[in-house]
Amino acid sequence: MRDGIKNGLHVRNRFSSGYDFVELVRLSPQLIAFVKVNAYGDQSIDFANPLAVKALNQALLKQAYGLDHWDIPSGFLCPPIPGRSDYIHYLADLLSLRQGPSVRVLDVGAGANGIYPLIGASEYGWSFVGSEVDPKAFEWGVKMIAKHPSISGLIEYRQQRSSLDSFKGIIKSGERFDLTMCNPPFHASAAEAAAGTQRKLRNLGGSNSGLNFGGRAGELWCEGGELAFTKRMIAQSADYPHQVLWFTTLVSKSAHLSSFERALVKSKASEIKIIEMAQGQKKSRILAWTFQ
Repeated sequence: MRDGIKNGLHVRNRFSSGYDFVELVRLSPQLIAFVKVNAYGDQSIDFANPLAVKALNQALLKQAYGLDHWDIPSGFLCPPIPGRSDYIHYLADLLSLRQGPSVRVLDVGAGANGIYPLIGASEYGWSFVGSEVDPKAFEWGVKMIAKHPSISGLIEYRQQRSSLDSFKGIIKSGERFDLTMCNPPFHASAAEAAAGTQRKLRNLGGSNSGLNFGGRAGELWCEGGELAFTKRMIAQSADYPHQVLWFTTLVSKSAHLSSFERALVKSKASEIKIIEMAQGQKKSRILAWTFQ
C-alpha cells in the first residue's frame, strides 16, 4: 500500500512554517554568529557550514522541546531536525496517534546524535531503545541523553556488537516493540558518500570542502549501501514476527522499492506500506511492514 505523496512537511511538524531567527537567537545566543540576510532579504544561515547547521539544530531543539544540551562529536552526522521530525510524525500516524510510555520504539543505529529518541520522547512521550554499534557514538549518546532528565527515563541505549545485525543482541527474549525505525547508511562506499556530499554542497551554493552534515562509515555508507543493508534487515525481521508490530526504515532511492517489496513477500510480511515524504525539493519515503 502506497500512501499519498505529501507536498511539504507533516502537518504536525513544528518547523513547517519556517524559522523565527529572532526568537531562536534569543534562546540560543551563539546562533547569532551564523545568521545573515540571504538573497531574498530573509534571515538565514549558510547550510554548507557545519558549525552553522549545528548551532541552528541546538536552537531548534531548545525552542521546540526545551532540550538544552544537544551536541555531537566532531565528524559525526549532524541531522536536519525538520526532516527527522517528519519520520516521527508519520510513525505516530501509523500508530493512530498513540502516545505515552507504553508505546515502545527501537531506533536501529541511534547514533551519537540520538535525534529520533529525543524528538519521539519529547513529542509523544514514547519509550525508546536506541541501538548503536560505534563505541564512541554509543558512549556519547548515553551521556547526552542523561543530560536531559525530563525524558532520559524514557530512553535506553544498547550497544550492538555486530554491524551485520539489526535486531539480534538488542531485542531481548519476550520483549515487545510497537515500532522499529532506522535511517540506514545510504551509500555503498566512502567515495560515493563524498560525491553525494559535494552534490549537496553545490545545491546549497556552498564552497566548503567539508561535510556539511558530517557522517562516517556506518552513518553514511556501508558495503552494499542501502540496498544490501535494508534487504538484510528485512530478512532478519522475520525472526521477530510477534515481538514487533511495525518494522520501518527510511528509503532514499525509489528504484530500490521493488526489490524490497519482493524481499518482504518472500519473508511473508502480511502488510506493506510505503509512506512518501517531502522536504522542499528532497523526496524520501518510509518503508513499513508487519507480520501481524
